[in-house]
Amino acid sequence: MKRILPLCLPLLLCLSSLAQAGPPAPLPASVRYEHLGDYTVERLNKILTEEVAAFSPFAIRYPPAKNGVSLYKVVYETVIPELGNKPTTASGLVAVPQVAQKTLPVVSYQHGTVFTKTAVPSRPEESMETRLLIARFAGQGYVVIGADYLGKGDSPEPDSYMVKDATAQACLDMYFASRLVCADLGLTQQGLFLSGWSQGAWATMQFRHKLEALDIPVTAAATASTPCDLYLLLTRWLNNPTSLDAAWLPGTPLLFLFAYERYYELPGLSRAAIKEAYWPTANDLYENRIGWEEASKTLPPTVGGLLRPEFAGQSSMAASRFYRRLQDNQAYRWRYKTPSRYYYGKIDEVMPPYVATLPVDYQRAVAGAPAEAVYAGDNADHRGTFLFGVLDQKDWFDSLGAR
Repeated sequence: MKRILPLCLPLLLCLSSLAQAGPPAPLPASVRYEHLGDYTVERLNKILTEEVAAFSPFAIRYPPAKNGVSLYKVVYETVIPELGNKPTTASGLVAVPQVAQKTLPVVSYQHGTVFTKTAVPSRPEESMETRLLIARFAGQGYVVIGADYLGKGDSPEPDSYMVKDATAQACLDMYFASRLVCADLGLTQQGLFLSGWSQGAWATMQFRHKLEALDIPVTAAATASTPCDLYLLLTRWLNNPTSLDAAWLPGTPLLFLFAYERYYELPGLSRAAIKEAYWPTANDLYENRIGWEEASKTLPPTVGGLLRPEFAGQSSMAASRFYRRLQDNQAYRWRYKTPSRYYYGKIDEVMPPYVATLPVDYQRAVAGAPAEAVYAGDNADHRGTFLFGVLDQKDWFDSLGAR
């Protein structure tokens, strides 16, 4: 029997009206949006050149943008499955190409790890990764959407970092909200593509799983530096650190320790896991009272140095609810319906190639939809892998009939 997943009812009721003949229904109270401004072709091309170069020294060249883009912040209703479908609100972005066509493909982009509340899609001036997706895709005729996730942007909730169902639900309801916004703007979405990087690659996988379970078609999905197995990744960071590991890696497990404490109702988890000397700084970082630059002055340089030895030791046998929850939150073990690509780089300081490409051999073993590992190159670090992926996936999506 197929499990019925929670959906935001007001969005569903209004979406059902879009499938009926006649003019679109007015926006429900559960969705509102505001015009943030526009990116001209000149601004988009600056993003694709000067701003990319400032973001990373990775050598890459993007084709110029063809059209301007209108930017809209969306606030919408959603629910938190882990907390009994508690109602809440979330925010995100809809970027609409300024073109004559009224039926357009859509790319849902899931953003990577950020250590502030505001470096998210609905605030593109604070999010270079979002600006690049806007320039590369919306600047060539795709609608680009992106959820901020619960706890980021305008959300009143705590950060839902790597919380499986809450993340997928926020992305799903953002997609539904974007369809309503587009309809209100006189546009129709045709063809859904998924993209994500780092944390956002994991979020993309969880979102795709939910879409496939609901039989909502996805034309293709492409992720860069994909942390598809959180348990494997944390256990590697603890027990097999390397000189390549990013200096900010200790910031990531502390985020999901605090998030899992709240969303999975594991009281005392963060204090049991994090050494007492580091807990106040870790808590301030999670609560967005400080950023990584300030936190890094206090926190240790390795994940192993952050955690209590007895807690770290439990990782080997998944001997706690937390580690078992990490295992449950893997993002690749099902038989895919959607063709997919996984970008990886030789010197990625966050995501080892063997983690980033796990879905490929798994899909071959179960005869799922085509899954392909794509090498970003010998000089591709974490950001370089992302930049390469954005270049390649646009051409791939085009080849599948998007344009």
